[in-house]
Amino acid sequence: MFQTSLELLKFHWMAYTIYALLIVSVIVWFGWNLTRKERVKSVVRIPFYGYIAFLVAGGVGHHIFTYNTIPWVEQDIKRHDITPDKKFEIEVAKHRWTLPAEPMKAKQGQKIAFEVRSSDLTYGFGLFRKDGTLVLQMQVLPKHDNYMLWTFHECGKFDLTSTEYSGPDEYDEAGHDKMLVKDALEIECGPETRVAMNEKEVK
Repeated sequence: MFQTSLELLKFHWMAYTIYALLIVSVIVWFGWNLTRKERVKSVVRIPFYGYIAFLVAGGVGHHIFTYNTIPWVEQDIKRHDITPDKKFEIEVAKHRWTLPAEPMKAKQGQKIAFEVRSSDLTYGFGLFRKDGTLVLQMQVLPKHDNYMLWTFHECGKFDLTSTEYSGPDEYDEAGHDKMLVKDALEIECGPETRVAMNEKEVK
């Protein structure tokens, strides 16, 4: 249903906004009643506890409906039975990444495995879009095989940095992130995306 985290977040934003407005309506109605001498008459009579039950059912139902729609959940659960199209092995130590000798490149829609090993500290492996939004992340424990399988439904170049605080040595004196690697991963656009991009340029 949702292919990227941005699509899921947009849906949640809309759903929670509507849900919050419904909850606020209860508070406003209650407060308005307190300020009037006569009780406000409803245009549509809805029992108070029935409305509360509706809000509870809506909130719980939303989470039940979306808990398994997060793009990576099902794939992560079944990752041991999935053969990745590409695999990138990455080392990290002393706040520095050691990336594969060949540039990390793949195609849109491919399943990519990231295997990250740390020899000293706990780090975070995070890939970010150019606008700074997070695509994926995982905790990298020292002296463990840290594995993540991901399908990229979007294309472009993605930056890499640690998403876990691993001490002040991660930053230079000016506060710049020394673990930030620009354009660490490049995902080539698939045919459908290229067509959509061309149509957008024509418009």
